[in-house]
Amino acid sequence: MYASDDVSFVYGRQGVKLSPTLSAFVNGVAAHSMDFDDTWHPATHPSGAVLPALLAISDMLQKNSKPSGLDFLIAFNVGIEVQGRLMRFSREAHNIPKRFHPPSVVGTLGSAAACARLLSLDLNQSSNALAIAASLAGAPMANAATQSKPLHIGNASRLGLEAALLASRGLEASPLVLDAVPGVAGFSAFYEDYAPHPIPSPERDEHSFLLEEQDIAFKRFPAHLGMHWIADAAAVVHKTLVGLRGGSVSPNLVQDILLRVPLSKYINRPFPETEHQARHSFQFNACTALLDGEVTVQSFHPEAIRRPELHALLSRVRLEHPHDNPANFNIMYGEVEVTLVSGDVLKGRCDTFYGHWRNPLSQESLQNKFCNNAGTVLSNERVERLIEAVEGLEHLDNCKPLLTQLQ
Repeated sequence: MYASDDVSFVYGRQGVKLSPTLSAFVNGVAAHSMDFDDTWHPATHPSGAVLPALLAISDMLQKNSKPSGLDFLIAFNVGIEVQGRLMRFSREAHNIPKRFHPPSVVGTLGSAAACARLLSLDLNQSSNALAIAASLAGAPMANAATQSKPLHIGNASRLGLEAALLASRGLEASPLVLDAVPGVAGFSAFYEDYAPHPIPSPERDEHSFLLEEQDIAFKRFPAHLGMHWIADAAAVVHKTLVGLRGGSVSPNLVQDILLRVPLSKYINRPFPETEHQARHSFQFNACTALLDGEVTVQSFHPEAIRRPELHALLSRVRLEHPHDNPANFNIMYGEVEVTLVSGDVLKGRCDTFYGHWRNPLSQESLQNKFCNNAGTVLSNERVERLIEAVEGLEHLDNCKPLLTQLQ
């Protein structure tokens, strides 16, 4: 599918090169390794499946055929758009998933679509790329909160790229995969209520892109998006409790902790034992915020997870699932009610956390997050040059400056 000497780079590992598809896989796994990547509604992680594949292609192409910054951005947005459109054809896909991890499904097709655009595939080849990707898609939710979950993003990026490359070489697949054909399972194999409808051409006045309608959520701490509501609600109680008692929060003051959260089994983990389980635990994130006033990267270090005072609070947690609090990132809320030994009841509630698409991070907050993460593997100078390359990407005749700073 590509020449034997074609290679692509691994982010932040200077000089490390792999085949393009393996590079997309490794970088995709890294993007989701801490569950710190972006999130969208309907629920998926849109960028991690697309960006590594596009970087792999850009590295693979010869110096005189590197894509422009604008071409790179268009392909990236195509990959995001395809994911969002597919999910909006299903009501089931609007809720926190139960069967398939969404990036492993729509992310694979989004990667294929983005790669098809960057490789300049024609209409028939692009259709085949999406259909091939559908045969490579899907991973069960049972592997959420384990070390295998990041593999879903890596595979989505890699397999979408492979689908586009296979289509470019003439491999055919069913043009009906994304249609609703009675008696034939296409994309409906993943979402039973999948009901597609025609999308207006971008050239027509009534067409709009989904990123024009809704921003993406950028997390302040590395955990499942649902954790951000309950952590912010618990932080409100922490502030009140510190104001009443002064100093640190003692578990001895707490008699009962009630969390009102959506019903979602895989993020109901009363006593998480690993960092991956902790990132997917309403109980852990609420109790961490009650103790510390916030949840941070350090909250998921082993010594923080094992704290006796944290486990004391975890043992006093109960969950309720109100009917008006569905497992839907657009309308859910988090509520914390703490009953003290004294009989006092403290309450905190969060309807929209800072970082949600309704309350997006400021550019300063977003850059600080990026600098803190990228600075662990890149020098401060390279981080700053990378920010400059990204901010001016649409004006670059060649995306080489972006690629150089990542290598």
